[in-house]
Amino acid sequence: MNNFRLFIATLMCIFSMSIHAAENRLSPLGINTNEIMDIDTSVPFIDLFKMAMPFNEARPWLTKGKVIYDQYGWPMQLNGGQAGTRFLNDFSAKAIPKGVYTVLHEGRGNYRYGGDVHLLRRYRDRDLIEFRPKQGRITATLIITETDPNDYLRNFRVIMPGGVCKDRPFHRVKNINECKGGLYQDFTENYEFLVFNPDYLNFMKDFRVIRMMNISGITRNNLANWDQRPKLSDATWGGKEGVRGAPLEIMIKLANILDADPWFSLPHRATDDFVRRYAQLVKKELKPTLKAYIEYTNEAWNGLFSQAHFIKNAGMALKLDRNRTYAGIKYYSHRSVEIFKIWEQTFGNNNRLVRVMSGMATNVPMTHMLLGYEEAFRYVDALAVAPYFHGTQKDLKKVRSVNQVFALLTSPKNKYSIPRTMEVIEKQAKVVAQYGIDLIAYEGGQHLVAYKTHSKTEGSNPYLIAANKDKRMAKLYYDFLSGWKKAGGKLFVAFSAPREFNHIGSWGIKEYITQAANEAPKYRGLLYFKKNNRCWWRNCATTGSIARMSKPAFNPGEGVMARRFKPVAPRAARPVIAANLESRSRRGLLAE
Repeated sequence: MNNFRLFIATLMCIFSMSIHAAENRLSPLGINTNEIMDIDTSVPFIDLFKMAMPFNEARPWLTKGKVIYDQYGWPMQLNGGQAGTRFLNDFSAKAIPKGVYTVLHEGRGNYRYGGDVHLLRRYRDRDLIEFRPKQGRITATLIITETDPNDYLRNFRVIMPGGVCKDRPFHRVKNINECKGGLYQDFTENYEFLVFNPDYLNFMKDFRVIRMMNISGITRNNLANWDQRPKLSDATWGGKEGVRGAPLEIMIKLANILDADPWFSLPHRATDDFVRRYAQLVKKELKPTLKAYIEYTNEAWNGLFSQAHFIKNAGMALKLDRNRTYAGIKYYSHRSVEIFKIWEQTFGNNNRLVRVMSGMATNVPMTHMLLGYEEAFRYVDALAVAPYFHGTQKDLKKVRSVNQVFALLTSPKNKYSIPRTMEVIEKQAKVVAQYGIDLIAYEGGQHLVAYKTHSKTEGSNPYLIAANKDKRMAKLYYDFLSGWKKAGGKLFVAFSAPREFNHIGSWGIKEYITQAANEAPKYRGLLYFKKNNRCWWRNCATTGSIARMSKPAFNPGEGVMARRFKPVAPRAARPVIAANLESRSRRGLLAE
C-alpha cells in the first residue's frame, strides 16, 4: 500500500510539473539572469561559495603576500602571506535560509571566518557554521592563514541547510520528515547534482526564456578560445567583469530543469572553433524540445563596453566603412551571420535556433543597417531591443516626491515616458516586419537611475527607489507590457532577476529571491500580465517563442542604409555594477 501511495505521489508530482511546463510555453515573458557576484540576492546556487570573490581579487584587504595559485584558483602556497575571499557581501539576511550551513573542504592547513560567520563546530573535513546578521545584513569571509603545499586547502563549499524531495527541485525542505516515502535529497550529499537553490528555481520557473548574458559574464569579457572558458572545477564562478561566469554546462542544466528556452550571448572575441564547440555542447546537452536563442555579444553599440570598441576596430580593419561607428555596426551584422551559420551547420538546420541581432530601441536607421547589410535579414529571426521607461537626468534631478516620479513616467512631454517609448516601438515593429523578422525585447522595464550619485540617500535616489516599491509600479508595468503588445512587440525578456535596489539602479523585479509577491510590485505586474496575455504571435505555442516569417524578395534596406545617422551615444546605467559598489565592497572586505 505504501509503495502504491508513493507511486501515485510521484506521478502527481511529475504531472504537476508537466502541466506547469505546458502552461509556461504560452507565456510572452522571459527573464534576465544576474551576474555571479557576492552581492547577488537571487542566490542561484546551493553552494554559496560559487558566488565568492576569487582569492586573487581580494588583495590587499584579505589576500596578502606572494600567493601562488593552482589552475583552478585555489591558493597552493602562501609564502608567508594569507589568502582570503568574501562569499557574501553586505547581504540581506532574508535572501538565504536560516539554519546551520555545512562548509566542506579538502587539504590541510588553518583558516578562519570573518564578518558575520559564527563557527559552531569543526571536524576534519567540514565545519558547521551559522550567520548572525547585523541589522538584517550579512557579510561572510574566509581567510586561509596556513596551508600544506603538498595537500593544500581547496574545494571549499558552503552548503545551504536542508534539501529537496526527489522530483521536486523547486521546493526546499528542512529534513527528511517533510518528504513522503523517504525520497529526501540532502543538499550536503547532493549539491553537485542538484546545483540550484530551490528558491531560485521557483522564481525562474515562471519565464519561458532565460537570457544567460549576465550569468555567463559576457560583458567586457575577452574570452576567445574554448580552453579559456569557465569550468565546473573552477574555485568560484564569481568575480569582476571579464573574469566571472558560469560554465556552459550549468546554463544548459538550468534551462533543462526549468524547461525554458535558453538565450546564449557569445563572447565578442570568440573564435570560430569556440563558437562551434559551444554549439556542439548545446546540441548534445539541451533538451530536444527546447530552442536555443543565439546572440553575438551584448549591446555591441554601447560605447561603455569594450565589445563596442572591438567591433569598431574589426570593422575598420576590414574597411567596411570609413566611419568607425558604421564600420562597427556592419561588422556586428557580418559576424552575427557567420555565427548563425556555424550553429546551423552544427545542428544540421535552424529548426531549434532563434537567431537574434540586437539593436537600439530609439535608433531605427541602425536597424536598417544591421538587417540590410549583406542582406543579413535572411539569416535572422528576431531583432531585439531594450525598451526602458524613465526620465532625462535633468528631470530626475528635480524629483522631490514619489508622485513626481509617476507623473514623469506617464507624461507625453517626457520623451522617455511609457507613451513616448511605445511610439518608438511601433516604428521599430513596422520596420522589422518589412524584413520578415520579429521584434522582441532582450531587456526592458523601468530605468530610474540618478547618475553620479553614491548612496541611496543622495539626491532623488530615495524617491526613485521608493517608486520601485510603490504599488502603482505594478500597474505601470502592466500598462507598459500592454503597450508593448499593442505596438507590435512580441517576446519580452524583463530585466532582471532579484537584486537589491540602490544608487546604481533598482533593476531587480524583486529585491531578493524569497521576497513575497505582495512586497514586489514589478513582479506582480509581470505575472498579472502573463496570466491575462498568452503569447499572441502566430504559432507561438507550437514553434517556440518566435514565428519564423517569410523573407521579402528584395532588400528593404536598399537606399535606406545610405542615410547616415548620428553616432550612437553610450547608455550609462547598469555597467556601473562593474565597480562592485565600492563602499559596500570595502565594508565587507574589512569585516574580519
